[in-house]
Amino acid sequence: MSFDRRTLLRGVGLSALAIFGAAACSSAVGEQQDAGSSDATPVRGGTLKTAVTQDVVPANFLTNTAGATTVIGLVYESLIRYPHDEVSPTPLLAESWTLADDGLSLTLELRDDVTFHSGRPFTSTDAEFSIRTYADPTWTAQLRSTAAAITAFDTTDPHRLVLTFAHPLGNIFDLLDTVPILDSESIDQLRTGEKFVGTGPFVLTERTPNQSLTFVRNDSYRVPERPYLDRVEVSIIPDAQALTNAIRSGQVQAVTNINYRDAETLANGGAHTTNNLEGAELQIYVGTNVQNPALSDVRLRRAIAFALDRDRIITEVFRGAGYPINVPWPKTSPAYDEDLNATFTLDTDRAKALVAEVGNIPALPLTYQAGNPYYEATAQIVQANLAEIGVTVELDPVESAAFVKQLIGQQFPALWVTFHSWAQYTPSTLTVSAYPFNALKNASRYESPSYQAAADAAWQVADGTGDEAKEKYSAVSLELLESLFLIEIGVTFNQVVTANSVHGLDWTKRSEVLLTDVFLS
Repeated sequence: MSFDRRTLLRGVGLSALAIFGAAACSSAVGEQQDAGSSDATPVRGGTLKTAVTQDVVPANFLTNTAGATTVIGLVYESLIRYPHDEVSPTPLLAESWTLADDGLSLTLELRDDVTFHSGRPFTSTDAEFSIRTYADPTWTAQLRSTAAAITAFDTTDPHRLVLTFAHPLGNIFDLLDTVPILDSESIDQLRTGEKFVGTGPFVLTERTPNQSLTFVRNDSYRVPERPYLDRVEVSIIPDAQALTNAIRSGQVQAVTNINYRDAETLANGGAHTTNNLEGAELQIYVGTNVQNPALSDVRLRRAIAFALDRDRIITEVFRGAGYPINVPWPKTSPAYDEDLNATFTLDTDRAKALVAEVGNIPALPLTYQAGNPYYEATAQIVQANLAEIGVTVELDPVESAAFVKQLIGQQFPALWVTFHSWAQYTPSTLTVSAYPFNALKNASRYESPSYQAAADAAWQVADGTGDEAKEKYSAVSLELLESLFLIEIGVTFNQVVTANSVHGLDWTKRSEVLLTDVFLS
C-alpha cells in the first residue's frame, strides 16, 4: 500500500496552529474581527502573547504533558500529520510511503529541503535517532511499545527510511504523527532544558523556568512566507482564574485551561471566540485502584458506573462541550459504538443494590489535580453521586507533578479523576500505550490475560481502520465494560479562548500549539 500526496504538501506545511497550552497575541494592526472570519487578509509580523499553566519539564518532554506540547508544536515537527477528523496520515517531513503487503515493513520518502535550527540538514538518520530515543524507557513516552516493535532501520539513503516490524503494527502512523524529530547534537541540552532544537517554524530563544518562554520566527523555514508572526511570548500562569483575568484584561489574547463557564462568558461578551478542539478530544473519567480492598470487588465499580450523573457533568462542568460515554472512543473513532455507550446510564437504585451486596465500604479518597477548575468540579459531583448510594468519598487534591507521578507510578490509593487522551488515535494505541489503559502496566494495577490478549490482537492488525480491526476493537470495548477498572464519564473538548484579532487557529490531535498560519488583525 503506497501513498504520495505532494499536492497536499503546501497545505499541510501551512496548516497548523494549535493549542493545548494556550495561545494569545497582540498587535496594533487593524480592527478586531471574528477569529473565524474567512475575509481576514493575512498580515505578516507582530508578536503573539500567550499564556500556559505549566512550563516544559525536560524529563517529561515525550509524555504529551501540557508544557511539552507548547514547545513541541512551535519548535518541532513529525514525519506525518493526521487531520482532525480521521486517522489517515498526510505528509509532513515524509512526502510519501509504502507499507509492505504483509504489514511488516514501511518505506518512507523524506523531504530533502529540511534543516534544523542549527542549520544542519535533516536526514533519515535523524528520524531513526528520534524513534529510538522515543523508545528509550528513560523518557517514559506513552507509545514506546510501538517504537520498540520496530526491529530494524535502513538509513542507507539520507532521504529514505525503511522500518521493519516485529509484527504488523496497526498504529504505526500514530507513532509517526507523535514522535518529534529531535536533534541528536543537542539531545543532552534538551535533557537539562537548556536547548530545544527542531525543524519547525519557530526557534526557542529564551526560557526562564516556570516564568516564560520566547520564540522567534525561523527565517530558514522551508514553507515560503511562513510563519506570519515575528515572535511568540509565552507566560507561565498556573492559576486558572489568573488566566481568565489575563485574557479579559487584554494582557494576553488567547488562553486554555480556564473554567468552561468563564470561556462561555467571554465568548458571549462578543470580543472573544471559544474554539472547541475537535479531533483532539479528551475523555474525563474516574479511575480505580483495583488492588484497593473495597475496589477490588467489581460490584462496587459497577455501582459507581451506575451512580455517575454523566449528563450533569458534561452540562454543568463542561458547558455542553462534549457528550457522555461508557467506552473511551470519540464519535470519529472506528471503535465508536452507540449501543455500548448505553450500558451504564444513571440508575441510583441499581447502584444502591450493588453497594448493599458488597457490604461495609470504608471512605475512599478521590484524588485530582489541585487548581484545575474542571477536575475539582467533576470530583465534587462524583462525591455527591456516590454519597447518594451510600459510598463516602474524601476529596484529595494534589499538585500537578505529584498527580502525574502517582499516575505513572500506579500510586493512587483508591479513586481519581482526570482526563485521558489517545482514544482519538487508532484505538489499539490506547490499550498498548496510554498510562491508564496499558494492558501490561496501568495506573489501576489491573491485570487480565484476556484484556491483554484483546489489546494485542487489535494492535497486530496491519490496517488499523479496517473491518478486521473494528471487530478486534469491539472485543477490547467489552473487556473494558466488564472490568471497569476505568469508568468513563464523557468525551470533552479542549477549548481555546481567543481575542477576535487572532486568525488561523488550528491544532494537532495532541492539542499541540502550532502557530504556522496564525496572523493578527
